[in-house]
Amino acid sequence: MLDLDTRRAILQLRGRGLGVRAIARALRISRPSVRGVLALGTPEVPAIEREQIGAAHLDTLRVLYADCKGNRVRVWEEARKQGIAISYQALTAFLRRQGVGVKQKQPAGRYHFEPGEEMQHDTSPHDVKVGEAVRRLQCASLVLCYSRLIFARAYPVWNRFHARMFLSEAIEHCGGAAARCMIDNSSVIIAHGTGKHAVAAPEMAALAERFDFHFVAHELGDANRSARVERPFHYIEHNFYPGRRFADLTDLNGQFAAWCEQVNRTFRKRLGARPIELWAAERPRLKRLPLYIPEVYDLHQRMVDVEGFVCLHHNRYEVAPELIGRRVEVRESRDRVRIFQGAKEVAIHARLEPGIEKRSLLPERPERRRAR
Repeated sequence: MLDLDTRRAILQLRGRGLGVRAIARALRISRPSVRGVLALGTPEVPAIEREQIGAAHLDTLRVLYADCKGNRVRVWEEARKQGIAISYQALTAFLRRQGVGVKQKQPAGRYHFEPGEEMQHDTSPHDVKVGEAVRRLQCASLVLCYSRLIFARAYPVWNRFHARMFLSEAIEHCGGAAARCMIDNSSVIIAHGTGKHAVAAPEMAALAERFDFHFVAHELGDANRSARVERPFHYIEHNFYPGRRFADLTDLNGQFAAWCEQVNRTFRKRLGARPIELWAAERPRLKRLPLYIPEVYDLHQRMVDVEGFVCLHHNRYEVAPELIGRRVEVRESRDRVRIFQGAKEVAIHARLEPGIEKRSLLPERPERRRAR
């Protein structure tokens, strides 16, 4: 099949008085092909009319597609039972051409945001070498959509405690929250529903109320709606991690903070400015921070074991021996673990990284009867 440009060349050469043999030789094509184009007299490529295998059974295939809930394998199996001789590959191609089960794609478009109008939050799993081992970490990011100011941290797992801790720290770092926070439909933040019907979990809704913003989830499959925060993850993977060494997670997040500051001070040609400069103009439009921001912590109920320790995330924290066998309340925050009995604080420990199976001892008790 000759393409459009070759057909135009044939007609142009014919118009200059060249014969079929000369045209075929000049374009390195066969003489019958030249005669066919000259006979049509138009450069338009003719459509190939082929009989489609499933055309006679289109209505039946539509019904089977609905009955099988869109499972094309089941459609093919049921079609064969009804005597429709068609291969699976031919069936799926035919259904696509007929638009059966094909969702029409829409252009993503571009979004414009006013200062303080929107911020976007998302997470992405990254495999990072920390110490001597490669670990799967969850990278969390928050981006102010107008200024493109970015705040990012890495966590060993991603749950509502870490989400509340991250968002509180990020909003405080940005000097306030935008009016809305665009998120995906993750169950970490969303309790039920999707898209415009999504409802935030109670603790996440309380966080949003504290900082005077509201969560908005994009529709399923519409990840482009949160492109401001999606795009930087590729940049983080290919610009932040390579060539850097991390002793532990604390060291990684320390370097992450410095890297974010560097990125925020880098000139962006597309923006015509640095994010930190645009943020200076956006900051007055952000929601004012509350006068008092309480420490984000997670509550746990524990029983003190016979050795005088409380177990939390496979680590053990010591308490006074008189509390052995008693139930205590453990408040886990970003940097410390506080243990209460009723309203009384009975122990404070530096928070150990979850899962490392270490013990934290009370510094004020040098004498211990049990062996260490």
